[in-house]
Amino acid sequence: ATYFGNIITGTSTVSTVVELNIGGQIYTTTMGTLRKLPGSKLTEMFCSSTKACTDAEGRFFIDRPGTYFGAILDYLRSGQVPTQHIPEVYREAQFYEIQPLVKLLEDTPQIFGEQVARKQFLLRVPGYSENLELLLRLARAEAVAVRQSSVVVCVMRTEEEATRCAQPLHSLEARKMPVVKFGPWKVGPEIKDLLYCVEMDIKAQGYQVSCGSYYLDHAHRAKVTDCFHIFTFTWW
Repeated sequence: ATYFGNIITGTSTVSTVVELNIGGQIYTTTMGTLRKLPGSKLTEMFCSSTKACTDAEGRFFIDRPGTYFGAILDYLRSGQVPTQHIPEVYREAQFYEIQPLVKLLEDTPQIFGEQVARKQFLLRVPGYSENLELLLRLARAEAVAVRQSSVVVCVMRTEEEATRCAQPLHSLEARKMPVVKFGPWKVGPEIKDLLYCVEMDIKAQGYQVSCGSYYLDHAHRAKVTDCFHIFTFTWW
């Protein structure tokens, strides 16, 4: 039978075996394991005077994806740090506020690369997130009754490049070409690295996209080498 009773006081509850329903996946553990780390959300859930949510079988229910909860339990039981599905486990560790595991995972190459290296890299590009959203909106607006749509991206690292790009940008806008501008910025990302980030972030949202050079007319081409690129979206 599934235990559901006083989980707040008394040392006898520490070794009580309980069943959990995490988003439809069933786990068995002890109250002591769940309450192992003071300050975690799990400890709060199972030390609270508020009655926990249960399913039809009386199991404690948590409305989260259950796939990676086993890794959380393994860490609480034995200190085992996962070696697979690191980003997904990291997200769950953050949700349950398992801070020692969060810190350990932040030292792994996957999380360090995303949260420390790439995130700091992109913070040096003014308006990155807003420009990314604008790019997607323009691509969708251009996609009416066509298989592919394209948006020109102008990447300007310096104020000098921004000045040189002004006339080509004016020409593109006069021709009603959808254009998104990134930069300028003071230090940091190379253009190829920024383009890689833009393409990766678009693909992470489920879009099919490719990036290539955009060739301006001869009058402007020599002045703005490597500044203009085109993102092509395939819709069907």
